[in-house]
Amino acid sequence: MSWNTHPHGPFEAGDGQSVMLGVQTEREWRAFCTTVLQQPCLATDPRFASNAQRVAQQTALQSLIDAVFGQLTANEVLGRLDQAGIANARVNDMQVLWHHPQLQARHRLTTVDTPAGPVAALRPPASHSSHAPRMAAVLALGEHTAAILAELGYTPQRCAQLRADGVV
Repeated sequence: MSWNTHPHGPFEAGDGQSVMLGVQTEREWRAFCTTVLQQPCLATDPRFASNAQRVAQQTALQSLIDAVFGQLTANEVLGRLDQAGIANARVNDMQVLWHHPQLQARHRLTTVDTPAGPVAALRPPASHSSHAPRMAAVLALGEHTAAILAELGYTPQRCAQLRADGVV
């Protein structure tokens, strides 16, 4: 993937977990080299002297980052990024997301009915305690087709023919 800044994006740590980061400024680049990679000489390496050069050399830079991150856990990488003042986040899989303490504390999870049975769902991000968001059942495929076609002026016979022909 190509970004306008580099390093930027998800990177895998040695424990198989991924960390998202974005180096935005030259100050961050120096901190990344010194604190995160613990290779201060990279901050002045001519191949990576500017963001444009880091983007152009992202394959080489990716290899250097992978070599360091491959020896660390995601928690260690995140700690170094925090210490360096570089934007970062853990990349969670769905299992971790569903059990995230913040979602639990804010009661963001609910269950909705579907034709295949109940499923877990996230409540909309913008909601207010005085107004519960609508979390209706998921419709079955074609559940309202006949009613919609009727509103459009189709006769029951024409609807039946469209269904028989596999159009709807």
